[in-house]
Amino acid sequence: MELHNLKPAANSVKSQKRIARGPGSGHGGTATRGHKGAKSRAGYHTKRNYEGGQTPLQMRLPKRGFKNPFRVEYEPFNIERLVKIAEKYSISVITPEFLIEKGYIRKYELVKILADGDLTIKLDVSAHKFSKNAVTAIEQAGGTVTKM
Repeated sequence: MELHNLKPAANSVKSQKRIARGPGSGHGGTATRGHKGAKSRAGYHTKRNYEGGQTPLQMRLPKRGFKNPFRVEYEPFNIERLVKIAEKYSISVITPEFLIEKGYIRKYELVKILADGDLTIKLDVSAHKFSKNAVTAIEQAGGTVTKM
């Protein structure tokens, strides 16, 4: 076997279809595009999701889910986190205004105090909502609870 004797296997190489090169090529005339219509024109492309007039898939499938416009979302704050904030700034009164000022919450957010963690210092806490366990933990430590 020598390089000048190499040939591809029989029927493995086909000649390329040369479209729109005259009637002798067998692909002249309409250049395999059929007669008339948008698909035969230059520059044709369909719109995304267009299915030829059939109702598109995204319209055939049912809508899912529900967003309750009356749901109230609270930003949770555990007692443990409040203790860390109080120790960091050496304060005993924590209010939403203070949390907004220090960047812990945004001004439109509501605060809910939760009972996770140990309360070792006396804190006066005001917030929009409290869990029952958080109220008892704050009051047992000698602090006060104020709902806004």
